[in-house]
Amino acid sequence: MSLRVDAYDAIRRDVLGRIERRRLRAEGDLDEVRVEVQRAVDEYQRRAHLGDEVPLSDPTQMIERVLRSVTDFGPLTELLARRDVEEIFIEGPRVSYLDSFGRLRGLTTPTSEEENSQIIDRLLATTERQVNAKHPIVQARVLQGTARLTVAIPPVADQISATLRRYTVRYVTLDDLVRRDSLSRPAAGFLWAAMQLRSRMTVSGEPGAGKTTLLAALLAAGPSSHCVRCCEEIRELAVPITHGGYYEVRPATLDGTGEISLRDLIKFVLAMRPDRIVCGEVRGAEAFELTRAVNAGCGFLCTVHANSAPEALNALVNAALMAGENVAERVVRKVFSESLDLVVHVDRDDQPTEGRPGIRRQVMEITAVVPALTDDFTVEPIFRRQALGAPLEWTGTCPEGLADRIDRTLPEGMTVRGILEGRCDPL
Repeated sequence: MSLRVDAYDAIRRDVLGRIERRRLRAEGDLDEVRVEVQRAVDEYQRRAHLGDEVPLSDPTQMIERVLRSVTDFGPLTELLARRDVEEIFIEGPRVSYLDSFGRLRGLTTPTSEEENSQIIDRLLATTERQVNAKHPIVQARVLQGTARLTVAIPPVADQISATLRRYTVRYVTLDDLVRRDSLSRPAAGFLWAAMQLRSRMTVSGEPGAGKTTLLAALLAAGPSSHCVRCCEEIRELAVPITHGGYYEVRPATLDGTGEISLRDLIKFVLAMRPDRIVCGEVRGAEAFELTRAVNAGCGFLCTVHANSAPEALNALVNAALMAGENVAERVVRKVFSESLDLVVHVDRDDQPTEGRPGIRRQVMEITAVVPALTDDFTVEPIFRRQALGAPLEWTGTCPEGLADRIDRTLPEGMTVRGILEGRCDPL
């Protein structure tokens, strides 16, 4: 196998040199590129007959393999075409991926770090971003916006390290999540009701737990008359918005200028009279701008990495303090304590069983944040799931202040308590 890999690398390098000398475009001059691949393979076979190389057992197969490498995505071409592959990992010369059962598989076709680097460059070619010594960490939407690519190269990483995550769900509703057993019907109805209000909600969970999917479903549940401004570092949401728009950060140019951060975007959309600001993933100073949104009377919806609903509240406070605005933690905590309505925590099953496709992702807790008498947060769980796979059950709690505000936005005859008790089904 190593000899075949060596032959492949040698021929591929020869072809790349030929293409560069003739200034051919890999995608536009396909016929000419194929001619050069054929010549490179023939030249290799001639050297092999002279005893300088090991002869190819199937020259035609080698032609197609090299052609796929220089005009498409090489060994990753078929993998990228598969709809059941959710995530692809590149570590130097190794490629692995998550299959439809959530199991980690290795790519059987051998690759090299050099070829994987060229694949990454080709993926980034359609974006305004590039990975190089000056920008060794990059995130970008690729493949016509259907995937998110995250890349690190030396000196940040020991070798090229990349993750390509497919957006497996482009548009989803709360009703869809009920059918997937991610939500119970009363819980989905309650979240729908909360979205009729200019509520302030946070979705928490670990990476890959389904935060963005739930965020999309919540957005789809909101009234079409609401002005919604969605700000993301890398755009993942694709919910049709009648009134509002989507905004994505911009990295600095090669001369270090022109950067537009997530915090900049939130400050910008605050001037566009939003009913709700959506922040795809809160990790830093942008959290402080959400406190400004509170003062402006805006609703907001955001995600944050956390292991539980209470931890999500602390994560928001810590992120807001990163803004360095010389505001005391007590003040930030008080603002979020008085403004946040709900925290929805999601989790995933790390050990999927055979016969059950995909990783199980479920809402574990829906918690109300109530005004606190102290500087800390006070929460009241409304729905809770004891463990993944267990039912998501109503705790019997109906936060009166939040329920009264929501009831005023609901159709006549419908109430939050009626939804919680199963007497009303808004879905």
